[in-house]
Amino acid sequence: MAKARPASPKESGSANLLLAVVLLTAFAGLSALSSAYIAGYVLDQLQSTDALVMIVTDAGLKSDSVDLERDMSTATLALKSVRDLGWALAVGCFGVGVAVFLRSRRPSVS
Repeated sequence: MAKARPASPKESGSANLLLAVVLLTAFAGLSALSSAYIAGYVLDQLQSTDALVMIVTDAGLKSDSVDLERDMSTATLALKSVRDLGWALAVGCFGVGVAVFLRSRRPSVS
């Protein structure tokens, strides 16, 4: 029975960096899909023909249609979630970029 050789720090560092890039890519794809879905929903709500009168107040939008008022509140929350997804993705990309830069600047140990 042969003993398994422990992974060197260089191999484990590369594996961790690859895992970070794969996870960030997956998150970016999901974020893009959800952003496209949310943007489509908001555009549909803005083009609704049900709205006869809409008033913007300090408390939010007021309309003659309760359903439209609720939909516009949901659309506003959806836009906020897209903004938050964008910030989270930007921070993740920045972190992986810094890790890749630091990894490329480190002298290789052979």
